[in-house]
Amino acid sequence: MNYPRPQLQRSNWFSLNGPWRFTFADGKGYRVPADIKEWPLTIEVPFVPESKLSGIEDTTFHRECWYSREFQYQIPEAGRVLLHFGAVDYHALVWVNDIHVARHSGGFTPFFIDITHALDPSGNQRITVQVEDDPEDLEKPRGKQDWSLEPHSIWYHRTTGIWQTVWVETVPRTYVKRVRWTPHLERWEVGFEALIEGEIAEDMELYVKLTTADQLLVEDRYRLIGDQMHRRLALADPGIEDYRNDLLWSPEHPRLIHAQVKLTQGGQVLDEFLSYTALRSVKVHRDRFLLNGRLYPLRLVLDQGYWHDSLMTAPSDEALRRDVELVKAMGFNGVRKHQKLEDPRYLYWADTLGLVVWSEMPSAYRFTTRSIKRLMREWIQAIERDYSHPCIIVWVPFNESWGVPDLTASQPHRDAVHAFYHLSKTLDPSRPVIGNDGWESSATDIIGIHDYDHNPQTLRERYGPQVKPEELFDRRRPGGRILTLDGFPHRGQPIMLTEFGGVAYVRPVDELHHSAWGYVRHDDIEEFERVVLTLIEVARTTAMFSGFCYTQFADTFQEANGLLFADRTPKIPLEKIAEAVRGTRAQGALSWESV
Repeated sequence: MNYPRPQLQRSNWFSLNGPWRFTFADGKGYRVPADIKEWPLTIEVPFVPESKLSGIEDTTFHRECWYSREFQYQIPEAGRVLLHFGAVDYHALVWVNDIHVARHSGGFTPFFIDITHALDPSGNQRITVQVEDDPEDLEKPRGKQDWSLEPHSIWYHRTTGIWQTVWVETVPRTYVKRVRWTPHLERWEVGFEALIEGEIAEDMELYVKLTTADQLLVEDRYRLIGDQMHRRLALADPGIEDYRNDLLWSPEHPRLIHAQVKLTQGGQVLDEFLSYTALRSVKVHRDRFLLNGRLYPLRLVLDQGYWHDSLMTAPSDEALRRDVELVKAMGFNGVRKHQKLEDPRYLYWADTLGLVVWSEMPSAYRFTTRSIKRLMREWIQAIERDYSHPCIIVWVPFNESWGVPDLTASQPHRDAVHAFYHLSKTLDPSRPVIGNDGWESSATDIIGIHDYDHNPQTLRERYGPQVKPEELFDRRRPGGRILTLDGFPHRGQPIMLTEFGGVAYVRPVDELHHSAWGYVRHDDIEEFERVVLTLIEVARTTAMFSGFCYTQFADTFQEANGLLFADRTPKIPLEKIAEAVRGTRAQGALSWESV
């Protein structure tokens, strides 16, 4: 089992994934574990009951379900025992040995509990979890989870309950609760922050060692003063650019800096763990995106992060790695993770193999005070969880005005976007933020345009060299929506085509052949290939765009507009896609008129 929290890895832990007792409890009035007299079902955690791999595969509406798992674990003589949940959708109550220990709301972010006080000295332990998840609640962040009984259009089956790893770790009485890494490329430094939980003594120190595969970069000790430490770790500047570049992280050269951290008292190690960071910078300069201070065209593909048999949960860690490898094999240098906060294991593979990631908050679909509070609470947790991953280069709190549908007329809706934009910049000033991707932009560092016109020539004429940016924003209405709100003209930010394509192809033998959905559909595979590759070439060669994002990576249930089928087999040879994405196709190989 791979460590669920890649950037703070301790040795003393174990997973609770596997078979749990399970029951739906709609209308039964259960309030505490003792109320449940029988458990008729068994579920394979972390797969949700709607999925095939859970062993249940029940996609009907359920508002409440319960889990229970027994295991053997002896209370350690010293230290604390922490119970972790990667993600539980949506409201979770947790008991350990019938002692209530936690309450958490939010379907995409982790939480943990110190359960030491609730453990049984006999070693026989039992965890019980109650989950409430109203399938029709449009005020909660739900992303692509359908509120109708059957999936339709671009929405899919719901995710109820535990959908990421459940695990236990043992820590000392005083331990490092959280770390944050911030690269400062201009100063050739790495910022290091640590939050300590427990009693602080005068003789406590933090030992930090940074290395690459073949080089010691930093080795130092710092006296603890209070429960937080903030340090900038200065690296030896190699000077000449060739040597500098060897240490920088990019998709083409994903050099990680490995960290060993120890909390000591009087020279004795209390807590120790492994982590990693990277030296890289991301920013916008005028109308272009910069990576490590150099122009870097973004060639992204939109990735929903769903699997046919397991929904939002990857069937394995190998499946997450394979998705990253497939994106790179198609020539893309990044993904726009769409309407999902992805499992940290995916981010680990993106960090390790080299892939940039746009992180997007799953939307709610009603604008109320409660929906904004829910979104903001979970967005703060998301930035906190993923801040240190070098692969993440952009934060996106809203998509296509979902959850803020009246941006053109309602000041509170505009204020919400502005609030999330400035909150994101406050929590993380090191990355660009797109307040609302797709259209109706106001507070944003990048203007993203969603345009699903499937005629390559029309796209070329709409965004080609004869079109001035002021004309684009005054006159163009892709999707029938204005690109920028009144009072927020284009101020020179980079312009990117952040959704386009959406061309569907389904094999005649496929079950969904007649009902599959796409923005446009071609049933002839050669015609599909011509249209897709030409659209990508148009996006890549349009000078106005400093980046693009093709829709989409893989078929997702009835939405059949993937470059890959749902099982990740390619519709078009990967090398042909890579040639179009990178611009290495032979001149004249494809013309817009031929489509």
